[in-house]
Parts: sequence; structure tokens; C-alpha cells
Amino acid sequence: MNPKTLDATTRVAVIGAGSMGAGIAQLAAQAGHEVRLFDMQPGAAVRALERIAADLDGAVQRGRMTAAERDGARERLVAVERLEALEGCGLAIEAIVEKLEPKQQLFRQLENVLGAQAVLATNTSSISVTAVAQGLQHPQRLIGLHFFNPATRMKLVEIIRGVETDPALVPALHALSQAWGKTPVDAPNAPGFIVNRVARPYYAEGLRLLAERVAPAAAVDKLLREAGGFAMGPFELMDLIGVEVNLSVTESVFQATAFDPRFAPSLIQQELVRSGRFGRKSGQGFHRYGADVPAPQVDVVAPASAAPAVACAADMGALAPLVQRLQAAGVALQADAGLPAETFTVGGVRVALTDGRTATERAATDVAGPLLLLDLARDFAATPLLGAAASVGAQGHLPALAAVLQAAGIALLALDDVAGLVLMRTVCCLANEAADVITWSGATARDIDVAMKLGTAYPVGPLAWADALGAARVATVLRHLQDHYGDTRYRRSPLLTRLQHAGGSFHA
Repeated sequence: MNPKTLDATTRVAVIGAGSMGAGIAQLAAQAGHEVRLFDMQPGAAVRALERIAADLDGAVQRGRMTAAERDGARERLVAVERLEALEGCGLAIEAIVEKLEPKQQLFRQLENVLGAQAVLATNTSSISVTAVAQGLQHPQRLIGLHFFNPATRMKLVEIIRGVETDPALVPALHALSQAWGKTPVDAPNAPGFIVNRVARPYYAEGLRLLAERVAPAAAVDKLLREAGGFAMGPFELMDLIGVEVNLSVTESVFQATAFDPRFAPSLIQQELVRSGRFGRKSGQGFHRYGADVPAPQVDVVAPASAAPAVACAADMGALAPLVQRLQAAGVALQADAGLPAETFTVGGVRVALTDGRTATERAATDVAGPLLLLDLARDFAATPLLGAAASVGAQGHLPALAAVLQAAGIALLALDDVAGLVLMRTVCCLANEAADVITWSGATARDIDVAMKLGTAYPVGPLAWADALGAARVATVLRHLQDHYGDTRYRRSPLLTRLQHAGGSFHA
């Protein structure tokens, strides 16, 4: 096996003609490779070529490629109906069902079909590469090459080395991925690799918050989009992916981590799958879909008729951009040296940024009066929406806060008084999971953040976000969450704890 020969002259075999396999085949053909596409289902590969041809035609119409480039890619793509027709391929990429036994069986067959120099790659999204290679005569020739759907457009490729994988394959596939226009990252051969592991809290915390009735699903989605900068909220994203597909990945990671409670599947999601509510594909998931179905409406707090007086602490910390925005909008702010840091008052009622405790707990222990808690925002200087919760009996003060925020063009979304609220809790859990991946696998902060930005379209990598918040704040929020729920799912990563006490950042 000579991985240095992996270049445009290498004939590529793609096994599996679904959307992922067809995308990989198209990608390889566009990069100049001769491609053989095979699927166990008769006729599936031919139908995939028809879909690819339509996509290539669309690319020409949009000016993204020339007619000559389209024709060349088409000529290099061939559908085959027998596995033996893959003989002579130097790279075989598997994109079949996400189950261990069928993948193992396929690669054992491919060993008998392909030459000794051929490289075998699995596109598995969550299964151990070492497990897939088990039973091969030459397990060193197998490596994980995880593309994201649609493969022709998503820039990320996770490269995963199993225990037996030839180390020389890693740089060779880095170079090949880059030649295909992709950004490769080295992912650990651990459950979920990087993206499907680190992304688990985005769905899991959303589901737990929904179970606690912090707000309707559409409101949580809206808050994470507009205040957090995420491309989609967790519920609309699960509906897009397929609720049953997302559940399958969750169950895979849960099993592979020896049933770690932090990855436990949600009953809400399980019930949706049992009822056939898979999301967009079935017309209903967390939301309803269809030509006549209106977009879900999200109610915000109606502002009071007049904005009350506002007083601010001397040190506004993370809320300083919000205060500056209010000042620029003409809101009169008074200084109050007696207020704790990161606190302001609206009509005499204190407002603070969530630290992971409920407003009711903080009102009882820190304030001895009504308290409103603000959720996190990606950028307080620009966000169009903020979430807030009130301590017991203080909900009537939310309209006054809404009136103040309205002056700066910010709508207020009322949240139930749930620990950590929505965005702060989600971001801290994502950062903690990313820190845990570093702790136990040796992955780099750079690779993790690049993977999450490119693989899931996060507005910023979770570790860069943690650096902006400060490790101490993230660890404090998680500690308060663990104290509140008594749940090990919020245990802090050893690396996060070290940074909390020693200072420093993930991106040193």
C-alpha cells in the first residue's frame, strides 16, 4: 500500500448510492477522478447518476461550473451492478447503512476484490473505525473518512485513525481532502468522533428544556437562532435531519460511552419516533410542515407603556455591550455603586445575567427581593432578541424590562424559571463536551472549533465561545446546574476545571 499515490489518477469506488454516497461520488468526479458507483440494490446506482446529472446541470445554470467541466464529471462517473466491477480502484469509500456488521462484511468482500495497494475508507458517522476493521486481513489499510451531507457542499471532512490504521494514510487523506476542496480535521476514534459527540448537548439540553417547559419548541428555536446566532434551533434541526436519524446517533453514542447518562435519549424524542413523526420527511416532528401550514408564531413580552428608570453597577462585565447599546438608544442610565457587578435595575427591580441558578434561588439567597435573569446572547451589541426569566411572583416586572429593551430594538422572550435558561446552558454544555473530548482523546481545540463551525454551522466554535466567556464562568454555570439537578450530566471536564483555577484559555 502506497498512500502517496492517492491523487487525481486514482480510480475511486463508492459503495452506497444514497444521498451521501452519490454526493461523495460526484465530489470525486468533479475533482478529476474516475469513479465507480455501486449499490446492493439493483438500479440504485443508475438512479443516483441521474440525480447527479441534474445537480451538475443546475451548477452550470447557476454559473458554478462550465459545461465542459460538467461533461467531464459525467464521463468519469460509471454505475456498476457487481462488486467485482470495482477491481482496479485505488480508493474505496463506503457509505452504506450505519450498522457495524454490514460494514465489516462489505470491507471483507472488498479485500478480495481490490488490489493490495487499495485504501479502504468508511464514512461512518459514529461507529469505531477499529471495530469496522476487525476481521480484515490487512486492517492497516482502513481509515475513517467522514463527510457531511450534502458532501458536495459541506466543507468539513473528519479523518479518523483506528488502532491498526497505517499512520501514513492520515496525511495522504488530508492532502486528498484538500484537493477535493474540503477542510480536513483529525478526529479521535471515540464515540461520535468530534461533531456528533460535541453536538449532543445542543439536542439533549434543548429536549430537557422542552420537558421542563421553559418555552415552546418554536420559541427555543427562535432564541437560539436570533440571540445565539445558530443557523437553526435544535428542534427544527432535528426535524430537518430526521428525528429518527438523530435519535439513532444519540443511541449509538449512548451505547458506545457505556451508557453515560449525559447521552441518554429523551423520552420526548422516542415518543415522536414511535408515532412516526420524523420531521420534514413525514410532515410533522417537533413542528408541522406542508404547503398550507403556517410558520409557528412566537409571542414576545408586550412592553409597558412607559420605560422605568434604569440604574447600573459600576462593573457591567459581560453586559457592558448591552448597557452601551441602551445608552446609544437614548435610555437614561444612572450609576449605582451599591449594585453587584453585572447587575442593573429596572424600576428598582434587579436584572442580572444567569449564572446557572434559577431566579427564584438567587432572589432568596442573594437579593431578598424580585429578580429578573437575562439569558446569554452571542452579541449583546447586536442581538434582536433576549430571553429572560423572573423569580416567583416577579413575572409582572417583565413588561418594564421589555420597554427598556425595546428602546434599543430588542424584543424580550419570556422563559420559565429554569436553571441556566436556554442559550447560556446550551453553550456551557457544548464547551464542556468539547473540553472533555480534548481531555480524553488529545484532539486539538483548533480542530474541534473548525469541525463545529463547518460541520454544524455554529456561529463560533464552542471552545472559542468558552474563552470569550471565561472558563471560570462556564465552570460555575455547570456547577450550579449539577447542584440544582443532582445530575452527573453536568460534571465539569477536568480540563475546564484546570483552566478555571489556573487561568488561561483553550486556544492558548
